[in-house]
Amino acid sequence: MTALAQYYVPGRYVEDHAIDVPLDWRGNTPGASVSGETIRLFYRVVCEAGREHEDLPLLLFLQGGPGGAGPRPMADGGGDAWLAEALRHFRVVLPDQRGTGRSSRVDSHVMSRIGDAQAQAAYLKRFLADSIIRDFEHLRLTVFGGRTWVTLGQSYGGFLTLSYLSLFPQGLAACFTNGGIPHVPADADDVYAHTFPRMESKTMQYYACYPQDRERVAAVADRVAQGGVALPNGDPLTVERLQTLGGGFGMKPSFEQIHWLFDEAFVDGDGSADTASPLSDEFLTHVMDTTASRPLYWPLQEFIYADGELDHPINWAAQRACDARPQFSMSARPLLFTGEAIFPWMFQQEQALRPFAAAMDILMQDTHFGKIYDADQLARNEVPLQATVYVDDMYVDSTLQLDTLSRVGNSHYWATNEYEHDGLRTDPSVFAREYQEALGRGDLADVR
Repeated sequence: MTALAQYYVPGRYVEDHAIDVPLDWRGNTPGASVSGETIRLFYRVVCEAGREHEDLPLLLFLQGGPGGAGPRPMADGGGDAWLAEALRHFRVVLPDQRGTGRSSRVDSHVMSRIGDAQAQAAYLKRFLADSIIRDFEHLRLTVFGGRTWVTLGQSYGGFLTLSYLSLFPQGLAACFTNGGIPHVPADADDVYAHTFPRMESKTMQYYACYPQDRERVAAVADRVAQGGVALPNGDPLTVERLQTLGGGFGMKPSFEQIHWLFDEAFVDGDGSADTASPLSDEFLTHVMDTTASRPLYWPLQEFIYADGELDHPINWAAQRACDARPQFSMSARPLLFTGEAIFPWMFQQEQALRPFAAAMDILMQDTHFGKIYDADQLARNEVPLQATVYVDDMYVDSTLQLDTLSRVGNSHYWATNEYEHDGLRTDPSVFAREYQEALGRGDLADVR
């Protein structure tokens, strides 16, 4: 372990650390000496100011994504409302999952450096759940003395939770998840069969809130379809990319954000919809920023559903689902927005993703991946699991979540339509309720 820094943000004491972990866990065991090529795993440890020397129980936060870095502690919560509640009870460990944040990063520069497409594909497979969980178990055993810890998973963090319960349940004292119970068995086609109808429903809800935007969005799409529109970074703006603005429709206040974005789309006159008018610089900048690709988020998106030896390759599951639904066509009106889905055009049109393109084509035909879930182990699970299921979740279908939970031992859930996918981040009472429910059942009696 390398201690990098110790400091305070208002009300919180923070330590920065990093350790070496194997790039490839095959042939290595968490807790043992590491062999082969290594990468850096960065993590922060946070507690309330004034409690630095208390022997607090540990809570490991499992970040959403995939390809997401851990949250950065802010004085006022900063979009992570759960953290203040968690710090009342725990010392919180905030890792940057391998490939993200201050851990050894993966982006276009790394892909270009590797060069060979087969080597790139093999490298990317090392950044999925089977490796992420082994990193965390290695961290627990080597840095935290083998103490069991509680986990809190948001979105993809819930997928990681079920991987942890499958592979190393002995490391866990209790688990919390929010909007992130994967379907087991995992299948990308099944996921998109449920989520594309929800994307359509969310779009129509948006237009119901702002009916004038049917015409305005259509006018922007028609102007973009004429060609010759570029974003400030040089990427072409296409109708496909415009449709991805709906990626945030599963969180609040995304409807308002997109409404006001289109409100200032046109330059001429009073800014009313006019396909003869150029699109404003401000609009193009906001589109670029809103649709900017996180380096690992899109390349790994569909492979989080790859569990062991597959019966068939994933083969661009979202694109196939979209092609089967003509209402999502670029020429359809009203224009429908897409959500959390990757498409092959991204890896041609977006300069940040182009270095991943050849590797993606290889991975989309691959059927050999690491094992991430053990259905038998989950059925006999004894680690208390408290899940919050958002009934109207656009990203992780609630019916699939509940189906999985029905087959996970010692699991409990709270199903609610009070929140969108980001309830944990926006309302501190969400984790407070989860904690109290687990406490009341005695699930945290052995947490030390």
